[in-house]
Amino acid sequence: MRTKFCFTIGFCWAVFSVCCAEKPLGLTQGPNGTVLLEGKPYRGVGINFFDCFYRTLQSTTNTSYEEGFRVLATNRIPFVRFAGTGFWPRNMQLYQTNRAEYFRRFDGVVRAAERHNIGLIPSLFWFHACVPDLVGEPIDQWGNPNSKTHAFMRQYTHEVVSRYRTSPAIWAWEMGNEFNSDTDLPNALEYLPAHNRPAVSPRDGTPASRTARDYPTHTDLGVAFREFGKAVRQDDPHRLIESGSDFPRTNAWHFYKEHKFGIGDNPEQREFMLGLCAPDPMDLISVHCYNDLLGKSGQRRNAMERLDAIVADSRKLGKPLFVGEFQFPSDFAPDSPEARTHFTAFLAKLDRLQVPLAAVWVFDLSAQESSRNVTATNRRAWQLKLLRDHNEKLARTSNP
Repeated sequence: MRTKFCFTIGFCWAVFSVCCAEKPLGLTQGPNGTVLLEGKPYRGVGINFFDCFYRTLQSTTNTSYEEGFRVLATNRIPFVRFAGTGFWPRNMQLYQTNRAEYFRRFDGVVRAAERHNIGLIPSLFWFHACVPDLVGEPIDQWGNPNSKTHAFMRQYTHEVVSRYRTSPAIWAWEMGNEFNSDTDLPNALEYLPAHNRPAVSPRDGTPASRTARDYPTHTDLGVAFREFGKAVRQDDPHRLIESGSDFPRTNAWHFYKEHKFGIGDNPEQREFMLGLCAPDPMDLISVHCYNDLLGKSGQRRNAMERLDAIVADSRKLGKPLFVGEFQFPSDFAPDSPEARTHFTAFLAKLDRLQVPLAAVWVFDLSAQESSRNVTATNRRAWQLKLLRDHNEKLARTSNP
C-alpha cells in the first residue's frame, strides 16, 4: 500500500512538473488578433530601452540598467524592447572569446528586469549587417539557410532562448531592427555610395566597402524570418515571435515584384508585404510609426495615418500587431503643446484601434537627447506620466 501510494505521489509530481514547465510565460497569441499575457487578455504600451544590455556589454561596470528599470517600474511601464546583441561585429568579441562572461552580463539585465517586474522583448540581431560581417559573408546570405550567417543565427538563438525561456521577464522574441527598411531598392547601386547604408566602419569589424549584395531582397528576408522563427520554436513553444520590421513602404510590393519607383501599392499588395515580413511561425506583426518631415519636401511620413489600414490587414492575416516604435515628430520642441497633442492623440488612436502592443522610442539614450530621448528628468519626462496613466487605464478597462 505504501509503495503504491509513493508511486502515485511520484507520478503526480512528475505530471505537475511537466505541466508547470510547459505553462505559457510571457506573451502568446489570443483569438482574433489579440495578445495574452500568461494566459490572460492584455494590451499595453512600453518603451524602447535600446542599450540596457549594450551598455554593459561595452563596459562591465556599467549596470545603470538597474536604475533605469527602477524608474520605469515606478512609472508603471510594463515592458521594454532592447538590443539583445552587440551592434557592431567588434561588440561580439566577448561572446566569441569569453561566453561565460558575455552571458553573465546578459543575466544581469534579465535578473534586474525580474526584480522590477519589467517585461523584456530582446531583439537578438539588431543591426542586420552584424552577423554577416562577423562571419565574413555579404548581407544577402540572410536568404541562404545553409550559410554561415544562418549557422551563427541558430547557435546564438538557441543559447539565448534556451537560457531564458523559464524567466517570467521574457515577453516575446524579435529578430532584428527594421531589416526591411532598405530592401529591394531599384536604385541600390546609386543609393549605396550616396548614403553609405548599411553602415561601414572597418574599425568596428565591417568591410571597408559595400556591394549590391549587401542590400537583401524581401525574398531573402522571408527566409531569414522563417528560419529565425523555427530556431526560436525549437526551445520556446509559446512566446510570440516577430521580425522587428518597419512600416512597409507605400510602394514596397512594386519594389519587390517590379523594381519600380512611383507606383503606390493597392490594399491587397500592402497586406501581402505585411505578411511577407511575418511568415509562420512568426505570430506577431511589427511596424514602426513616425510622422517626421521628409527631407526638404515639407511633407511628413504618413505612417501614423496609415495605421488604421495596417490594423485591418493584421486582423485579416490573423496575427496581432506590435507598434514597436513611435514618437512625436522630431521637429516639434520636446515639451511643446504640439508634441503633447500629437503624443496624446496617438495613444488615443492605439486605444481606439485596440492595438495590443506598442513601445515609445526611446528611454535613456543620450545620443538622441536632441531628437527622441526620454528620461525622468529631461524635457520629455512628461511622456512617462502619460504612459503611466494610459497603462493604468488599460489595466482597468482592457486587462481583466
